[in-house]
Amino acid sequence: MTDKYKNYAILILATGLIISPTAWATELPLMLIGNCTVCHGLAGSSVGPAAPSIARMDSEDFVDTMLEYQNDERPSTIMGRIAKGYSEADFQIMADYFAKQALVRYSQPVDAEKVKTGQQLHKKYCERCHENDGYGYSDEGYGILAGQWMPYLRFSLTDFQSRVRDMPRKMEKRMQKMVTQHGEESLEELVHFYGSHTNQK
Repeated sequence: MTDKYKNYAILILATGLIISPTAWATELPLMLIGNCTVCHGLAGSSVGPAAPSIARMDSEDFVDTMLEYQNDERPSTIMGRIAKGYSEADFQIMADYFAKQALVRYSQPVDAEKVKTGQQLHKKYCERCHENDGYGYSDEGYGILAGQWMPYLRFSLTDFQSRVRDMPRKMEKRMQKMVTQHGEESLEELVHFYGSHTNQK
């Protein structure tokens, strides 16, 4: 290699060393979330019907959930396999990204009577943890329910009810009490209540 080309090579290498850390820091989150956006939407707001929206998801809860998938501690269709391709540091970068995204809640067809009954059930059995009618997170990191896709909510509640998926003891006791007193249709009434929310809070 001539001195002229050596100088060009050195210049290119030096420029790359100067630019790449900033470019890498900017592009890395976008590279990591590529697989997520296929199902969960470009900014974490799923276009449905069975994939949940993950925009505004608590970052600590996101990481814990992904580690559970990775370690086969949480049932899934494909998430267990996807999670094995990432490190905990990757999960944290994803979590920080999605926690900052605005959550879009799409309109869904609901039964008005079920919405009304579901609201009463929510207030009696769920509001203490899933605050503000399911719109927000409590200090304990319980997820947003309001505006989630109804098929996803059905799958999740069915998994909890059938013990396929573990739930906190407090949730288990309240769900059992609700179903005992109001029947399994109470789960569907909750689904309609949460699915009825479209306010972009």
